[in-house]
Amino acid sequence: MTNDRHTNIWDALVESPEEAANLQLRSTLMRALTRKVRSWELSQKDAALKLNVTQPRLNDLLKGKIDKFSLDALVKMLPGAGLQIEVIVKERSAA
Repeated sequence: MTNDRHTNIWDALVESPEEAANLQLRSTLMRALTRKVRSWELSQKDAALKLNVTQPRLNDLLKGKIDKFSLDALVKMLPGAGLQIEVIVKERSAA
């Protein structure tokens, strides 16, 4: 086992920085969607209708099954949740 240092958990889990960035973005969107859905205090069926997804799909989101969601799929759910994305692209800091 190596004693590598990573800047975030995603860097430790995958091989490339591109994969880590993708996982980090998906995680951020999933957490925001999950918080919003739980704040509604609706049944999963009714919440799924608001997001325009099936109830089993919503259940996967609420259980954090990140491997089941692409960035595109998560972005498509945001309007139904009344959420929008603000993108900031910046230079990486030197490690």
